[in-house]
Amino acid sequence: MKRIFDPVHRFIELDDGEARLLDLPQLQRLRRLRQLGLAYLAFPSAEHSRFTHALGALAVGSRAFDSIARHGASFFSDSREAAYQRRLVRAALLLHDVGHGPFSHACEAVLGVRHEDRTKELLALPGLRAALEALDVEPDDVLALVLGDPRTRYPALRELVSGPNLDADRMDYLQRDAYFTGVVSGRFDVEQLLESLRLYERDGNLVLGIDSRGVVALESFVTARYMMFASVYFHHTTRVFEHILHEVLQELWPNPRALDAIDEFLRWDDFRVLNELGSVKTEAAQALRERVRVYVLAAEFNAESDLRAFEACERSLRQRYGPENVWSDEQSQVMHRLPLVADASRPTVWVGTPAGLVDARVASDLIAKLSGNAHWRKLFVRRAAVDVPEARKLCALIVASLQRA
Repeated sequence: MKRIFDPVHRFIELDDGEARLLDLPQLQRLRRLRQLGLAYLAFPSAEHSRFTHALGALAVGSRAFDSIARHGASFFSDSREAAYQRRLVRAALLLHDVGHGPFSHACEAVLGVRHEDRTKELLALPGLRAALEALDVEPDDVLALVLGDPRTRYPALRELVSGPNLDADRMDYLQRDAYFTGVVSGRFDVEQLLESLRLYERDGNLVLGIDSRGVVALESFVTARYMMFASVYFHHTTRVFEHILHEVLQELWPNPRALDAIDEFLRWDDFRVLNELGSVKTEAAQALRERVRVYVLAAEFNAESDLRAFEACERSLRQRYGPENVWSDEQSQVMHRLPLVADASRPTVWVGTPAGLVDARVASDLIAKLSGNAHWRKLFVRRAAVDVPEARKLCALIVASLQRA
């Protein structure tokens, strides 16, 4: 038995087989991939890794499974089957991020290969398959949960591993990211949410949901997710350097196909990318290496459904300063996968009530109001080429004029 101390979940225990899986080089590489990418340039303590997140996801997922097994023993054929599914969930959560490359989504955009496809390749490696078989779990069952394959034999566990609503992945990273960035509004009532998890049968299928006593905890979970996107994931400084990083990676990897081979891909991590910056003599590489803010925020338009002000400001900035000196950043996030409508394949959170299962929007006005897309739109200008106070004043005047109209 191996015991690891974690600042978020305290002690996390692994059996000997899980510890051997964790010691494989493919998982140790996760120590060199930051969970929040370049967010440390905005939040200096956000240096935590995907390795610690994998351990945290295992810890949360184990508690979640124990909760649903305790309250829904009848859904398992016997104790042996329940034990297998618990081992399966833990293994899948340890491996759920193993296919990520340096700085995650920026890497995918440049190389053109999704991390899910890398995961397939990695779980086909003899060493990883042998480690999973030593845990007495089927590698194909693990892969199906990690990829969210609808054909998995364990659809309720798929939700627990790969979401999109009640997954242990999200339950850990929200807590962990809030802890290391210091963003208090990213916290939620994880204890109540975990204890409220239940298995339900709906239309002959097993689904993961919560009992009605967990609605307030679910509200705090959804709200925390919104707050973290607004405060951290789409922070203007993070977004600027992610934009620059994309250019740097294209310079580092002029031939993206050179990293197609899984062995070559695994040689790259965040540390190597940052080390290689010294050999790249470009403005973008210097900016990333020395935290030089090439772009600065001119205006932002968050939570606006009317795009007139955003589009008018973008048009005016481009006309005055040239399109090469203006960068428009548009980000959106589905805060809750609703509505279900009549399509049973559309995921939602089911809430068990005395009257039966209901959609989370019915059980909570707050969740109903937060459901759908949340938008964050920002306009940046190049610092060296633009009079920044003038650009900000121009946008402010445009917004004021449209508000008066």
